[in-house]
Amino acid sequence: MKLKPRVIALNLAVGFIALMVLFPLAWMVSVSFMQTGEAATFPPPLLPDSWTLEHYRTLFVTQGMGQYLWNSFALATMATLLALGFTVPAGYAFAKLKFAGRDRLFQLLIGALVIPAQIGTLPLFLMLKSMGLVNTYAGALVPWLASIFGLFLVRQYALSIPDEMLEAARVDGASEGQIFRRVVLPTMQPIIVTLGLFVFLGSWNDFLWPLIILTDQSNYTLPVALAAMSREHVQDIEMMMAGSVITVAPVLILFLALQRYYIRGMLAGSVKG
Repeated sequence: MKLKPRVIALNLAVGFIALMVLFPLAWMVSVSFMQTGEAATFPPPLLPDSWTLEHYRTLFVTQGMGQYLWNSFALATMATLLALGFTVPAGYAFAKLKFAGRDRLFQLLIGALVIPAQIGTLPLFLMLKSMGLVNTYAGALVPWLASIFGLFLVRQYALSIPDEMLEAARVDGASEGQIFRRVVLPTMQPIIVTLGLFVFLGSWNDFLWPLIILTDQSNYTLPVALAAMSREHVQDIEMMMAGSVITVAPVLILFLALQRYYIRGMLAGSVKG
């Protein structure tokens, strides 16, 4: 089958854009395996002359990167579990359960989306300071307990659940808790994975709030630790690139592994509003 010139041009354009997006990531990985100072030459090389793992070894042995990696993983995992525990039931309730002021309250929450999250940073910090939660993971987890965007995402998906299916379960004598556990949760698997992925990626990559709330270096997450490290090793391009690879690789692998659930959740959630 002969391809039309328009199709060929479109494919070439998409391939070029993909190359432009992936090239910095590929070069970052390549530089992380270069010898010290090799990336500072002009023109910068695309591939190492001599591959080395020295920078990764330095990060884990002398810079404590293993601790920061564990901090990020623990914080992102707890943030994801807590967010799902609060947001999924709330989103389902706004979609399928009737209670006084439901629609008005939801409209108020949606209106709050226009307020930048950074505005609440100082009041939240002062509140947590009065509670003694500064420099604790509990304080770092507070902003992730529930998000309006996550609530909206779950509600939109829950609207697509047939009311007849829920009523049939009630007729059979199932309680609301049983309906939620046995009927709703299995049906909402795509959006649960999608929301979990959003929260995990967001908390893993978050820089500002952990920088503010975590004052002890031993509690730093990867983005904060990498920024602090760059002040001392600003000239060591290869080691900083290795740190960037360690920061990016886990979430990139996670996203690639769950992307089919992510796409299903996003598409299904946009069907009914």
